[in-house]
Amino acid sequence: MSHHAELDWSEGLPASTRFGDVYFSCASGLAETRHVFLDNNRLPERFAALTAGDTFTVAETGFGTGLNFLAAWQCFAEHAPSGARLAFVSVEKYPLTPADLERALALWPELAEFAAPLLEQYDWLSPGWHRFVFDNGRVTLTLAVGDALSMYPQLDMRSSHGVDAWFLDGFAPSKNPEMWQQPLFDQMARLAAPRATFATFTSAGAVRRGLTVAGFAVRKVAGYGHKREMSVGELTEKPESGWQAPWYAPPVPPAVKTALVIGGGLAGASTAHSLAIRGWQVTLLERHGALAQEASGNPQGVLYTKLSAHFTPLTQLVLSGYGYSLRTLAKLLPQGEAWQRCGVLQLAQDADTAAKQTKLAEAGLPTEVLRTIDAAEASALAGIALSDGGLWFGQGGWVNPPALVNALASHPNIRVLTHAGVLKLKRSNDEWCALGVQGELARAPVAVLASAADTRAFDATADLPLKRIRGQVSVTPATAESLSLKTVLCGEGYVSPAREEAHCFGASFKFDSDDLSTNVEEHRENLAMLAELAPSLYDALGGAALDPAVLTGRAAFRCTSPDYLPIIGPVARSEALATTYRELGNDAKAQPDTACPYEPGLYANAAHGSRGLITAPLSGEILAAQLNGEVAPIGAALMDAVHPNRFAIRRMMRRQG
Repeated sequence: MSHHAELDWSEGLPASTRFGDVYFSCASGLAETRHVFLDNNRLPERFAALTAGDTFTVAETGFGTGLNFLAAWQCFAEHAPSGARLAFVSVEKYPLTPADLERALALWPELAEFAAPLLEQYDWLSPGWHRFVFDNGRVTLTLAVGDALSMYPQLDMRSSHGVDAWFLDGFAPSKNPEMWQQPLFDQMARLAAPRATFATFTSAGAVRRGLTVAGFAVRKVAGYGHKREMSVGELTEKPESGWQAPWYAPPVPPAVKTALVIGGGLAGASTAHSLAIRGWQVTLLERHGALAQEASGNPQGVLYTKLSAHFTPLTQLVLSGYGYSLRTLAKLLPQGEAWQRCGVLQLAQDADTAAKQTKLAEAGLPTEVLRTIDAAEASALAGIALSDGGLWFGQGGWVNPPALVNALASHPNIRVLTHAGVLKLKRSNDEWCALGVQGELARAPVAVLASAADTRAFDATADLPLKRIRGQVSVTPATAESLSLKTVLCGEGYVSPAREEAHCFGASFKFDSDDLSTNVEEHRENLAMLAELAPSLYDALGGAALDPAVLTGRAAFRCTSPDYLPIIGPVARSEALATTYRELGNDAKAQPDTACPYEPGLYANAAHGSRGLITAPLSGEILAAQLNGEVAPIGAALMDAVHPNRFAIRRMMRRQG
């Protein structure tokens, strides 16, 4: 069964063949949206009442064609002050294909100004969480692909004041009874801000009674067109929230929007960018003479990673990050020398890998995201002869990481300081002071440590379990024959199509080396990997005549954590954390409610390993959501899975001291 919407266009309007219902009114879907959702949530006047720095959050229960989102965005643009922001959250179990979305939105030329940037970023969507950023950061869309009854319990609003207005949409209760249930209404109340409003086109008694039980004061008002009545209301009774682990609760967002970010690689630049587009003033400190000089400095990196058919937290994070990185690249960099969406082919070089790939291909991801192909199709796509098939990631490709880092850091709200090695961080007068060899470099109320394994060099983060792994890539000139390679090839290593008349391939993994000079032995290992991965390409590049001693390349340290997930979030005072939650050592199921003893204004962003191109851009949005008091771009369980406190809490629960 397709996981995307299947539409019937026979009447000239999109109708769902699965639910037997239309997406919008044949009379005037846009006018109905404005009446039902905008006017009956009083959005024009509420938007106009916002002040600079305010964020207004709207959530809906069916993204559909995006009509409601675009109408709300248009209304916000017309009425809200320039310093306010709109956060829109939506859930869609069966997202439209890109072609169907474009066809549907073409029916509303008056929304073209807003539809165009959505269509530019919209692609085939995998299940899970997707963050879109529009209007230079003024508007965000968090789109959860899945069932509303499963996705809204995961929505992380812990940094936000809650949903201000609900659009209770979707196909009619008679057509889609699985959605219109009490658990959904209860989630609406749980996630709502005080005095939050809702509006819905239906006046069905079961819906009104369910919303009343959830805590909303419900009334019927005039509907639109032939619909005589609809329902609106306001939350009057906020339900009590259940216990939540205080060690994962985010700190209160700071009032002053000024930050230091230490580390000029992908993680640091992504953090700085996500804050800057929200109006923050950011100082990005880099110890080298230019950005992207360490692990983010390779000539080519790959937009791809191995996934699990079990949809582990790492796989869920990677899928969310994969889409976000593609959207970021499309916005910031033209395709060409900086990046290419050429596709990535993960070859199945043995029976075990082939079996895992088959299982993954059957796990429910759209074939446009990944699909299995045989050796013949693999050869045709790659442009060279291959003896193995594998998994085809049609959206993937390669990136020049320094180009992305510099594009992220080029925002006018970001001040880049190079040759600015930070030796010490000191808290003084409610600010973090970054001290270097010659004294103070910069100061701000918030500091983000994004310096890979060197994040441990500071007292507050010395206990983070960060590990360095040396990796060396090799570079060799392209030949007339090797220029036929059209896609990235992956297996135990990778090789990319030529960039600037050269191929980049590798990379080695060395767990016990502190030397960053390139060496012949690892060039030789990379050549052996290439010979096994793609013998025809190896031969085209010179085969056995390739001398590892004349190859160029570079070595850098990757930074990983014990569970291979990145470390993103607020930093606690380690001794105080152990004291505050020491009862977990005796009872791992204890539910203490003492607030977490965080270092004020200190955050970490590290351990992206070899997946930095996929997880680092999204990490900036994760931190910006916490620091700006917004809905998170991923689910609550994933937010907890990347939290810096997870290792200390696990040690306590396991009585490891």
